[in-house]
Amino acid sequence: MMKRGVLTMVAVSMMVASVALAGCSKSEEPTPTAQIDSRTVTLKPASSTVQLGFLTGELTDLTVSQMVNTTTGETVQLPKLRGTLKLRNASPDHVARLVSGRIEYLDAGGKSIPLAEDRRDTSFKFYSYQGDRLDPGMETSQGIEVPFPMSAMKGGRLADVRLGVAYIPSPFRTESASVAVSLAN
Repeated sequence: MMKRGVLTMVAVSMMVASVALAGCSKSEEPTPTAQIDSRTVTLKPASSTVQLGFLTGELTDLTVSQMVNTTTGETVQLPKLRGTLKLRNASPDHVARLVSGRIEYLDAGGKSIPLAEDRRDTSFKFYSYQGDRLDPGMETSQGIEVPFPMSAMKGGRLADVRLGVAYIPSPFRTESASVAVSLAN
């Protein structure tokens, strides 16, 4: 008896499910698939020299990229600034411990171009296989990827990119001492 009740419930459940599925299978027009396009703009000049205290270097390959749905024109991924920062310790007697960097965007009047409310941080950390210490004469290269303001994407608004680097300088000295010795008999 119990078996027959269970079988009846299974059969009824299958009929209800098949009716529900049949109602869902009405053909609707297919939704067009989104066409995502990566848009990249290169900043000019392609390379700029930088002087930060006793650190010298170059900011290269600056590009701004974003992802856009070409069907709707909607931004899928907000714009990002990418580039490479190469630094060299030009001091003969100081070590630099690299801490962090920061990018600021400026308009033609020298005013800061703000990011959207939820995208405030344009800082980056220094990571290197050599560590964060830059001895005299040493060089390092750092990839940069930080948010870029949507409002600066409009032609002519962006005039300058300001690079800030936080580092801890410390004297680099090599000293020697002479110790009087003799061979023990």
